Amino acid sequence: MKRRTFVGGILGSAAAASLPVRIGAAAPAGAWEALRRRVGNRLIPIHSPLVEAARSAGAGGNALFRQLKNPYYLGDDPSLTQTLGWTDAWTSEPSLMAVAAESAADVAAAVEVAREHRLKLVVKGGGHSYFGNSNAANSLLIWTRRMDRVELHDTFLPQGAPISHGGDPAVSIGAGAIWGRVYDTVAVNNGRYVQGGGCLTVGVAGFVQGGGFGSLSKQFGTGASNLLEAEVVTADGHVRVANPFRNPDLFYALRGGGGGTFGIVTRLTLRTDPLPSTIGAVLFSVTANSDRAWRALVERMMQFYSASLFNPHWGEQIRFSPGRRLSVTMVSHDLDKPQMEALWNPLFSWIKQQTSDYSFRPEPAILAVPGPHFWDPAFLRSIPGLVLQDNRPGASADNIFWASNLGETAQVLHAYQSAWIPADLLRPERRQSLVEALIAASDEWSVTLHTNKALAGGSTEALARTAETAMNPEVLGAFALLICAAEGPPAYPGIPGHEPDIPKAREQAAAVSRAMAPIRQLVPNAGAYVSEADYFQKDWKRAYWGDHYERLAVIKRKYDPLNLFHGHQTVGLA
Repeated sequence: MKRRTFVGGILGSAAAASLPVRIGAAAPAGAWEALRRRVGNRLIPIHSPLVEAARSAGAGGNALFRQLKNPYYLGDDPSLTQTLGWTDAWTSEPSLMAVAAESAADVAAAVEVAREHRLKLVVKGGGHSYFGNSNAANSLLIWTRRMDRVELHDTFLPQGAPISHGGDPAVSIGAGAIWGRVYDTVAVNNGRYVQGGGCLTVGVAGFVQGGGFGSLSKQFGTGASNLLEAEVVTADGHVRVANPFRNPDLFYALRGGGGGTFGIVTRLTLRTDPLPSTIGAVLFSVTANSDRAWRALVERMMQFYSASLFNPHWGEQIRFSPGRRLSVTMVSHDLDKPQMEALWNPLFSWIKQQTSDYSFRPEPAILAVPGPHFWDPAFLRSIPGLVLQDNRPGASADNIFWASNLGETAQVLHAYQSAWIPADLLRPERRQSLVEALIAASDEWSVTLHTNKALAGGSTEALARTAETAMNPEVLGAFALLICAAEGPPAYPGIPGHEPDIPKAREQAAAVSRAMAPIRQLVPNAGAYVSEADYFQKDWKRAYWGDHYERLAVIKRKYDPLNLFHGHQTVGLA
């Protein structure tokens, strides 16, 4: 959610300052009329196809659930979210009404009416919140989807900066934009790089406010670390500019303090860099035929990572799964295919020499493409099986998403845990303890090292810029974010044939907890990434922000003393 600022005498009421703004079963009389006078036909009613299917005993449910596997369908409907719920935590519920905002003035009007009439507020751009903070029953939704303008700057000077500051190449992005569209403008059409997300349908604003990692973050840092300026509506309804020169405390909070917490961001300006000449990928899966061979493979993989991949050129995923299976999807930049082959061939040769111990499924693939092609919809569509398309009649051919993200579309989460793994564990004298923990964990459930979602081994610039953000400082000393998660297909209560499988979900959640036990033992009190964490995370303030939490709480009290913007495990007033 987002926050608000009252700076006058209202700060004197301690009781009021601790009371969240709430809404009952219906909005107070006159609220919608007051808002309609401000925003006109941009105030729209919400009609959820999921709620309608439940009310009609599942009529049309099969067709609806086929549509739910299209992230563009989900994103274009203000009643829907990209994740449909989390077992024993939350279920996606539609708001009563939405402001389909087209400007910061629309957002300010919605904030002012919500404050005056004590309405529960939610904010949605991409709608990818795993904690469900972009939806709430009986609420007013500020829907930023239409605010999707992308504007490039050869030189951007933040407001209030002295001329001597110089400025940076940059891009200004509306809060409702999704990363696929941004990459198309910035990288494909203009040859620049902007640090965004891996999933093409993730919204820009929430991504940056949570911190924001992409495949190349070890080189370029987080989305938050590349933020130069934000336009934001605070809880008093004022449209403010936040940067290092104006409202610097608010600027700090917006860089990793959590989405929808300190204000409603309406526009962000991010630094751009030269686009890498090439972007490459290495993909393979190998299965070990014995416990002995499995231990040797895990040891060799972590040794290889430490010696050859622990640097700014490489990011993405190394997965360890039940059945003694290693799956690797690594992404590189500025390395051509011969360089990549020379780097990886020693590992592949070692595996292939032991035919009785290991089997590749399929054979390793090494790819390298010119930088602009990595996000070019036309090029990506030419590679069979790589991307899927928006299948609605009349949809743009550029509405693509990675086929590997299909399982996440309209998912119901059963469990999701993350932990930053310190780079100290890569040292030879400690690496064996990491190997043993990965083996023990993968006996229970798949665990994945997301090496791009931690910055140890990264570039000097990435580390320095991220150190200035609100994220937990553990990210600077970790070489990977370990994620262990379980999810089910689209499901919704009350729709026959499509109801959540709660016993199975709880069984899988228990398996995830068992898998994480050796990781927790190896790294007690590990920090977690706020955008990809456990709904039931204990000690979440420390886990997400470390010793930065108290600074964020002070900023929260300044800009949102009545807690207008609040959600699950967001910086609060207590």
